[in-house]
Amino acid sequence: MNSNSDKKPALGRGLSAILQNAETDVTSARTAPAGSVSEISISSIETNPFNPRTHFEKEALFDLRESILAHGIIQPLTVRKMGHDKYQLISGERRFRASQLAGLKKVPAYIRIANDQNMLEFALVENIQREDLNAIEIALSYERLLSECELTQEALSEKISKSRSNIANYIRLLKLPSEIQAGLRDRLITMGHARALLAINSEEDQVIQFRAIIADKLSVRAVEERVKTEKTKSTRSAKAHPSIETKKTLSDFYNTPVKIYQSENGSGKIHVNFSSEEEFQRLVKLLLNK
Repeated sequence: MNSNSDKKPALGRGLSAILQNAETDVTSARTAPAGSVSEISISSIETNPFNPRTHFEKEALFDLRESILAHGIIQPLTVRKMGHDKYQLISGERRFRASQLAGLKKVPAYIRIANDQNMLEFALVENIQREDLNAIEIALSYERLLSECELTQEALSEKISKSRSNIANYIRLLKLPSEIQAGLRDRLITMGHARALLAINSEEDQVIQFRAIIADKLSVRAVEERVKTEKTKSTRSAKAHPSIETKKTLSDFYNTPVKIYQSENGSGKIHVNFSSEEEFQRLVKLLLNK
């Protein structure tokens, strides 16, 4: 009799190619074979802790429930097998939640075997490409693919068929203040609005402009113009008001208060105070370097 180590996997070549490792299959006579599409009990499925989607609109879920009740589930869920009659959701959480609301006992599902890292990568890529994620969820997905799955931007670009600049633009959104990120998540502003706000250096000013977008219902173009105008004013102000350090340096050198007046074109004057003839002569010697 051959030993167990001599036995060949009982899976066909095509099915083995679908699995990450055929030897990790935990199927039994009472569970659906990995790689297949089967009707499985909804109570045997647990949600995926790696799913980037964290926000589900109730109204949209109820609309999907009505669609499922009328037409069934068109696109099966994707799950991985955890053990005997135990599955973990990889993608399709909206369909899963809507199916629960519809009172379904069983749902159609693709069954896969994958380790945690491969499952995370698969779930993120699947959701980025197929789900209606908001901009922040996409940004978080990109960041996790780069950090947790150790993908380079070039590898990620090829995997999801997006340019590296597209990936970089989304990840930059995570540098915005949390109030603005929440606005993006809730679709109070668009990606275009957020990119315009990123051009502002101060977080406080970013929030001020964000609130103005909401209050005044500003277009992306209007926000870009506002940001451009504020930057121009800031540059002019910096030219017209020399730094405190410069004035302090001169005041310390002459040992008397110094004021500096400068116009937008760069011209101006330096005002050096003196309170007596003696002090005036002292300043003259300093100016003449005597």
